[in-house]
Amino acid sequence: MDAASEGMEEAGSEQRLAEFYNRRAASGWDHPIAPRRVEERERFITLLKAEGRHDVLEIGCGPGLDGLKFVQAGIHYTGVDLSEVHVRQARSKGLDVSVASVRRLPFAEGAFPAVWSMSTLLHIPAADIDGVLRELVRVTAPNSPIAVGLWSGDDEEVLNPEDDLEPRRFFSRRSDETVRHVFGQHGRIEEFVTWAEGTGEESGPGAGTWTQHYQFLILRTPASPN
Repeated sequence: MDAASEGMEEAGSEQRLAEFYNRRAASGWDHPIAPRRVEERERFITLLKAEGRHDVLEIGCGPGLDGLKFVQAGIHYTGVDLSEVHVRQARSKGLDVSVASVRRLPFAEGAFPAVWSMSTLLHIPAADIDGVLRELVRVTAPNSPIAVGLWSGDDEEVLNPEDDLEPRRFFSRRSDETVRHVFGQHGRIEEFVTWAEGTGEESGPGAGTWTQHYQFLILRTPASPN
């Protein structure tokens, strides 16, 4: 591994990401969930109810904004996050959350009938994404939906230029084609939609220097374990 690759691997470490979000959360920073994201969450809740799925695991729960909505919809909720401060904030809302890595989830095989993860897996380096997706499939029941949201890019790994806290966040910015290919190796993509970046609460990372759109997909896990 060359020096540049080693440096980017360090930048993508979980410890650095947790440090960033602990500092941001402690500062009181808040960013509302974009309206289109809210629509997709409500559609996902409708899907879960239609399929009789009464539990969901969230990867990257943050302060619990989505978690509250799942609970209010009558769905049992479990969340994990790398940030201890985010976990404390989510617990203060009465949510069942814990500090855990998506690389090593503390749950049994097939423990959850659904998974939700928005703007989180984009922090996973390309070298690690297959292992992470195998772990998600492991804790998800067969033939179950995993909903994932990402910000697009040109298959590059970079640090966010807008971050004013150190260490800055690492992003693995994947094209639509790459997302379809990578995720499609772990199940069946039954939905893949995108929408343009907007302004304000519709804006994404990059301080306006990145050309991007939001990617939302639902991956259906294999009917039987691999």
